[in-house]
Amino acid sequence: MDLALIKTDVVKASHILHQQGIAAAFGHVSARIPGTDTFIFPPRMSPALVHADNLLELDVEGNQLSGDGRPNTEFWIHARIYKARPDVQAVCHVHPPSCVVLSSLGETIRPLHASGAIFRNDVQVFDRISLIRTRELGDAVASTLGGHGAMLLRGHGVNVADKDVRRVCVMTLWMEEAANYQLRAMSAGKPRYFTAEELETIYPQVSGEEVSKRVWGYFSTRISTS
Repeated sequence: MDLALIKTDVVKASHILHQQGIAAAFGHVSARIPGTDTFIFPPRMSPALVHADNLLELDVEGNQLSGDGRPNTEFWIHARIYKARPDVQAVCHVHPPSCVVLSSLGETIRPLHASGAIFRNDVQVFDRISLIRTRELGDAVASTLGGHGAMLLRGHGVNVADKDVRRVCVMTLWMEEAANYQLRAMSAGKPRYFTAEELETIYPQVSGEEVSKRVWGYFSTRISTS
């Protein structure tokens, strides 16, 4: 993929997550430069203010290679996930309200609606309370994520890692939707979570590329990147 298009997607994803209330003053989306151990990362500002001309380039060892601003202080999340997972091409770290509340209850995402089935029962939880501002904590986060695509950080936020920026953005939106529905179901009574057999049925129906493309197409029309 062309680097200019990757940067455009980082900007769009940042603005979508802000517009949808998933991120406010804090949070960040990054993208690996294909075939390298370097990645595009936003400066220390709200996702709403990210633009192609203020993006930075960092590497997996935490070095800033280009750009005039300072990186967000939790860049180690991205750096060490990319280091540990050569397959990952994009990472998102944000603080979605329902996900933060759910993690504070000692819960993780447990699918009970169609879109939530994308996570199956694979959402990991990082239990330590701290901002991820060191290499060591970044490595610990990457270790907790393992080979999965999403994790909760208790009382803090979420990390999502996937094949490209668009997919990461959609997965982050779905993760907050799943947490919101789960909290509502828990408050109303005893949720009927999907069984393993039900997940086997529904997962192929919601995990296809055409589904996430449709979601990205919708939300990308609702923001301005100018």
